[in-house]
Amino acid sequence: MPKARTKYVCQHCGHQESRWLGRCPACDTWNSLVEERGIPVSGGARPPASVEPLECLPADQPARSSGQAELDRVLGGGVYPGAVVLVGGDPGVGKSTLLLQLACCLGTDQPVLYVAGEESPGQVGARAKRLGAAKGQVAVLPDAEVGGLEAAAASLNPALIVLDSIQTAHLADLPSAPGSVIQVRESAARLVRLAKQTGTAVFIVGHVTKEGSLAGPRVIEHMVDTVLYFEGERYDSYRILRAVKNRFGATNEIGVFRMTAGGLSEVPNASEVFLAERPAGVTGSCVAACLEGSRPLLVEVQALVAPTSFGMPRRMATGYDYNRACLILAVLERRVGLGLGAQDVYLKVVGGLRVEDPACDLAVAVSVASSLRERPVDHRTVVLGEVGLAGEVRASGRVEDRLREAAKLGFTTAVVPATACGHGKLKFEGLKVIGVHDVGKAIEAALEG
Repeated sequence: MPKARTKYVCQHCGHQESRWLGRCPACDTWNSLVEERGIPVSGGARPPASVEPLECLPADQPARSSGQAELDRVLGGGVYPGAVVLVGGDPGVGKSTLLLQLACCLGTDQPVLYVAGEESPGQVGARAKRLGAAKGQVAVLPDAEVGGLEAAAASLNPALIVLDSIQTAHLADLPSAPGSVIQVRESAARLVRLAKQTGTAVFIVGHVTKEGSLAGPRVIEHMVDTVLYFEGERYDSYRILRAVKNRFGATNEIGVFRMTAGGLSEVPNASEVFLAERPAGVTGSCVAACLEGSRPLLVEVQALVAPTSFGMPRRMATGYDYNRACLILAVLERRVGLGLGAQDVYLKVVGGLRVEDPACDLAVAVSVASSLRERPVDHRTVVLGEVGLAGEVRASGRVEDRLREAAKLGFTTAVVPATACGHGKLKFEGLKVIGVHDVGKAIEAALEG
């Protein structure tokens, strides 16, 4: 009989060691390695697995609508049969509300199993009544034991299973406590196998750490089909659902929601929301045409330049990468001649959105120059383009879609890379397109427009 092996597993990141260590060598967390007994490995022969020719495999069934176009966009078209989706976010951001609304929508014509590992059935029922969604074929299971979940799924044959949350799921035959690495990993593996064998879509709620990443072993993110992050400020009613992995659609897709007393409502035109309170005639404000997944989005970039009171100037960036902001400031000082060495610079993307599109570089540069020179950018001007270290403005993808969104919202001037103009092919009614080769020319065109 094979002997059971003993290993020490980090409860923070899932790293394994053959002996106990005071600090995990992978994540540097102290006293996080816990002894776990591995399952004996048998050396006997196993029956061969069944194989099928690729051309004989059936095509996947079409996705079902979630009832909200914003969620369908992030999921890649809707809820696919057999898909496993991991949803993470800060406490209180609205993960349970979003999935309860999804369960009640799909439960209008098919059974749905809602596994409440963190709440009592009464709490789930009270939330459903408050949302006005207490209807349909939604069954609530108050125990997150995976064996009982599988038995309930076999009798109910649901189209959707919602588990809230994976940190409460556990297997009765494992000695570890719920939330430990081995419990989370094995529970997730069982749920993935259940989804693939039965064609049931599974949505899993995951906790996040103080660093903003999903808690538990990273192997879970590789096992599931889709990983979503639900973001939002504590005192803001708007929420952003972001896809960072998706086997059914584009990554970095976002959906915008608004939290109300009746639950989460979708925001179909996010650009209008982010620009709704933009002041006119104020220095340091510029509109950028960025791209989030397949959606063109117009956001306001604000900059504040003030003389520093210390020997070392201060730089801060909210919603924009700090290192990239420092790079743009260096280009402005060396290539354009802006004196920023004795100035504090503060950058912010308004609306709680975090942008990673390089096409926002030029808007950052223009907003900094506007604040430093005390010259406002016309509120009907939109800017896009990537900034290089030589001060050149490089082309960005899907410029036509970005400018079409700007023209739809009433913008009259667009400052874009000259290489993207396509010899005058970028023509939109009511929108003047100005092509520039370097940052200096872009700043002059934006401040004069």
